[in-house]
Amino acid sequence: MTTDVFVTADDIPWQDLGAGVRRKILGYNDAMMMVRVEFEAGAIGAQHRHPHVQCAVVEKGSFDVAIDGRTKRLNTGDGYMVPSNVLHGVVALEPGVLLDIFTPIREDFLGEPVAYAAAADATQA
Repeated sequence: MTTDVFVTADDIPWQDLGAGVRRKILGYNDAMMMVRVEFEAGAIGAQHRHPHVQCAVVEKGSFDVAIDGRTKRLNTGDGYMVPSNVLHGVVALEPGVLLDIFTPIREDFLGEPVAYAAAADATQA
């Protein structure tokens, strides 16, 4: 299971996740996945956890990022890392974009999109 080695973002459709959040799966192979997630101002990436290790870069905007009970305000160019099964979530303080990398890949992202911001206590998202 893999995508092409080159990514042309304009060729990839957005997936609407509801509540002001949408994503593009930019590419993946058997080991990792790269996903762009766009947020409207005030949109919430609900607190959740998953077995995947995740790192992210704030491509644009400002976010309050909560990881394992700690919250920090991150801006364009900042990043964070989430260990496996650690509770985490974000709040977009203005329109913004996160670039997420997951290992292993989020196979659940390859099916129909599930609401990303629906439940504040979600355990998978």
